[in-house]
Amino acid sequence: MHKKQGNHAPASESSPHVQPEGNPTRQRVDQVPHVPPQTNDKTMNNTIDHIAIGASSLPAGVAALKTTLGVEVPKGGKHEAMSTHNCVMQAGNESFIELIAVDPDAPDPGRVRWFTLDDATTITRLAERPRALCWVVQTDNLDEVVKNSPVDLGEVVNLTRGDLSWRLTVPKDGHLPENALLPAFIQWSPGPHPSTRQQDLGVRFNKVLLTHPDPDALKSMLTALNVDHLATVLKGDHVGLSFEVNSPNGVVILD
Repeated sequence: MHKKQGNHAPASESSPHVQPEGNPTRQRVDQVPHVPPQTNDKTMNNTIDHIAIGASSLPAGVAALKTTLGVEVPKGGKHEAMSTHNCVMQAGNESFIELIAVDPDAPDPGRVRWFTLDDATTITRLAERPRALCWVVQTDNLDEVVKNSPVDLGEVVNLTRGDLSWRLTVPKDGHLPENALLPAFIQWSPGPHPSTRQQDLGVRFNKVLLTHPDPDALKSMLTALNVDHLATVLKGDHVGLSFEVNSPNGVVILD
């Protein structure tokens, strides 16, 4: 995480009920040929829902983000199905920022946790500081997105909490599609977006930044998923995910 120089997480207040649906076969970006974009209008309404920042613990993450952003991310809730918990805040345009970590008071979930939180590499990286883990796209036709995806987005799970219900793509093995360069997808039940219930501390999400050695191959996948308009793709030696946000401390890159 760093302050930008020059011009260069779903909220959960109580434990959700989870029910899986299906799981297609995964392919890598560099193994998949160009795929034309979906043309079904029902899959075109895709927007940024939230961005997930992982931490070694919530207290450590809250402290680090307070230094970086100038705000203290409010407490969210627990996810019993994954034995994780979070802090959340509004990020503008019906989106939010989620700070997520393993819940030390929760039992073993009996499955691999989402967002690669059980992965040894992720654990090592989070021990250094909070990291950008995943971007989540809200869609109005999740079934079509999963059906037409050229890569494995994971199983679709149904979740409920109070008067809210939603469906989310969650890989069974805990991986993130193409090392988190491709988003998870969520479809909420009708009604106000959950971010409207969260605190607005003046932080605003600007953009998703994706770095890849073969940007054209990545752009092809993003186009096929109808999310190419939601991310900026840059050429680089290594795969990378980061988020640009406006904060009381100025423009900040969360990576």
